[in-house]
Amino acid sequence: MDQKIILRGITWNHSRGISPLQATSQRFTELNPNVEIIWDKRSLQAFADEPIDKLAERYDFLIIDHPWAGFAAKNKVILPLNQHLPKAFIQDLKENSVGHSFESYTFNNDVWALAIDAATPVAASRPDLFAKLGLEIPNTFEELVSLSKKGGVIMPGIPQDTLMNFYMFCCNLGEEVCVSKDEVVSEHIGIKALQMLRMLAVNMPTEIWDWNPIKVYEALSKGDSYYYSPWAYGYANYSRKGYAEHLLDFHDIVDIEGTNGISTLGGTGLAISAKTAHLDTALKYAQMVGSPTCQETVYFESGGQPGHRKAWESEHTNSLANNYFKNTLPTLDRAFLRPRYAGHMYFQDRAGAPIREYLMNGGDEKKILTKLNQVYLKSLEI
Repeated sequence: MDQKIILRGITWNHSRGISPLQATSQRFTELNPNVEIIWDKRSLQAFADEPIDKLAERYDFLIIDHPWAGFAAKNKVILPLNQHLPKAFIQDLKENSVGHSFESYTFNNDVWALAIDAATPVAASRPDLFAKLGLEIPNTFEELVSLSKKGGVIMPGIPQDTLMNFYMFCCNLGEEVCVSKDEVVSEHIGIKALQMLRMLAVNMPTEIWDWNPIKVYEALSKGDSYYYSPWAYGYANYSRKGYAEHLLDFHDIVDIEGTNGISTLGGTGLAISAKTAHLDTALKYAQMVGSPTCQETVYFESGGQPGHRKAWESEHTNSLANNYFKNTLPTLDRAFLRPRYAGHMYFQDRAGAPIREYLMNGGDEKKILTKLNQVYLKSLEI
């Protein structure tokens, strides 16, 4: 009898994060009876914040955020998967990337995680309330601000998400962030981005400042208080019948400054610890989860939000998810790829709080940008 192999993984605490990994692991065990894969879960905030070097000490599999790619390349705590998986498999993932999802885990010519989940901030609405109230989905930022004055518009307000929205506005105003070695973004772009965000934020309820995207979607899908979110990292679960009290429609985001809106890419990647004692088995599971067949079927059907383009374009997934994937794919394809240099997570963990404070209470935009620049310059030294 073969010796029992036990692998452990860490993901985040939501149906989209834990359920598809448990389902695929169960199926993998049925196909490989001597293997058991156990998944632990952590909060969404811990998922974004906790250093992956510590996790790689304890887990074989890590579900990671792509700004960790530069840190991974520098510290070698997870494996460069392109050096271990078949070239044809890696090439298929590259050719079938949703937006920059595949590229997001590539750094120094190596692939540090498989983009098994793709996401970016998208718009969401309650179609029943829009019909009842005689409202129309906004197409421009100006229309969005007008709608927000009616009181039913919400967005995530925790530091992480306010920072992602700041990135988004800078991109839409013509500059990507963290390109210069001297400043996060030019002063005039940064000031305008902050002012536009606050123009919208002042019309929203105070409770949003403690909400992440999950809490936004829970609030939007319950009761009748809220009917629209202009941008929150998309969760296809809320467009699936029976998942929440009220079904949500998902849309492309509004045009900003006369151009199609550019949001800030998210999603998650499956990484393998450099310290795993069962590399061949871990690779076999990773290849199964990343395959187009699994992505479109077992992974999606168990609550996952796939990262393979064929699953996003599939009639099967779209028929079960109220066309979530077809409706938001253009947003994903335009999304901005976040900085991934080795110290960027230091910046990401600290830069959101002053932006959130400004959006809540106003203040001097130049002082906010000075704070961001101080943190940024320190992050470049890491």
